[in-house]
Amino acid sequence: MKLMNDRPFSDPEVAARKLIQLTKGIEAVQDGRIHIEKINAPFLSELKATGPEFGAGIKHAIEQGWLELHESGTYVRLLTPASLLEG
Repeated sequence: MKLMNDRPFSDPEVAARKLIQLTKGIEAVQDGRIHIEKINAPFLSELKATGPEFGAGIKHAIEQGWLELHESGTYVRLLTPASLLEG
């Protein structure tokens, strides 16, 4: 039996760091905006993460001051310089 803790993104901090890594690789549109689906799609389909893991990762990144989520939920903005997020 496989336990949930075996999932690589079950830890919100790990998920958040991966989301930041994905975000850094996407060219922002107007005013530094990155459409949420540009990070959601690879996180869920390529990395095989779950919706709750995505949600927890986004929430953690916001709480840490790494990302800003627009009230509409349609885009994020990277707030923290990439160099501070290494490691």
